[in-house]
Amino acid sequence: MKTVRVKIDLKDLTQLPKGRINRKQLDATTEIELASQQASDDAEAMQDAAKFARRVRKRLGLTQEEFSLRIEVPLNTIRNWEQGKRCPTGAAKALLKVLDKSPESALLALG
Repeated sequence: MKTVRVKIDLKDLTQLPKGRINRKQLDATTEIELASQQASDDAEAMQDAAKFARRVRKRLGLTQEEFSLRIEVPLNTIRNWEQGKRCPTGAAKALLKVLDKSPESALLALG
C-alpha cells in the first residue's frame, strides 16, 4: 500500500477540500448537543455488542443458560450482555471473538 504524506497549512483554508466541514454548523453546535450525540453513539455501540454476543451464542445453538455454563460466566452476565446493559470487555470480549471465528476449537479448549 502506498503512503502519501500531505501537509496542510491551517492558516490557508483554501487548501482544505470543499464540503468536508460545515464550519458554521460546527461552531453553532453546543456542548449539550455534543454530549447528546456521544450518548447516542455509545448506546448504538452497546447495542452492537449485544447483537454480537447474541449472534455468537445462537450460532453455537445454545440457550443462555447452556452458554453461561460452557464459558463459565454467570447467567446474569450473559443476559446483561445480550440486553445491552453491559458490554463484554477484556477476556470475555476476546473469548467471544474466538468463539465467533473458531467455535469448535474454542469449545474444545474450554472442556
